[in-house]
Amino acid sequence: MQHRPGRPGDEYGSQVSPGAGIRTRSPTRPAVLRQPMRCPQRGRVDRAGMSKPTVATIGVYGASLEGFLASLHDADVRLLVDVRQRRGVRGREYAWANSLRLQAALAEAAIEYRHHLELAPTTELRELQYREDDRRGEGKRSRSVLAPEYRRRYIEEILDRVDMGAFAAGLPRRHAAALMCVERDARACHRSLIADRLAREHGARVLDLLP
Repeated sequence: MQHRPGRPGDEYGSQVSPGAGIRTRSPTRPAVLRQPMRCPQRGRVDRAGMSKPTVATIGVYGASLEGFLASLHDADVRLLVDVRQRRGVRGREYAWANSLRLQAALAEAAIEYRHHLELAPTTELRELQYREDDRRGEGKRSRSVLAPEYRRRYIEEILDRVDMGAFAAGLPRRHAAALMCVERDARACHRSLIADRLAREHGARVLDLLP
């Protein structure tokens, strides 16, 4: 299992409306879309003694830096796990999400950052999904679902080969962790497949954040 801080070569080269939406998933069945609601404020939930992790998912598109950080704060996230292959986002409005800038902002907010490249899709898999997006008339920023073939291959070629027991063991218990990629909707991103595996096999409580 790999995790690493950012590198200067990951860069390509902001302001917060709090009130994130949230979807809660059951560990034993697929996520059910719920009406957006505010996450509990930091400190409201006593996680002392909890043996199962709480895992949030969060994307970049549609968010400002301030909204992104506010969503993490409201969900009591103290660890952000970046599962992107390329840690840069095109567009001036998302410059804050490029690796080094994001890490600086997280450090200031007292949130740990880890990059797990082994959980990122390969370029071939990403291109497979782009072809499905073209077929459906969707773009990466408007994607609503993952292609069935992408899901199957990501699980077989990526997820099944990662020691998720060790990954889960490294997650905090007294606070939440968050899986981060770029798509706004977790259902349109491989982070939902990671979260599903953590819920099903490791009892994680999953929250989908919508900054």
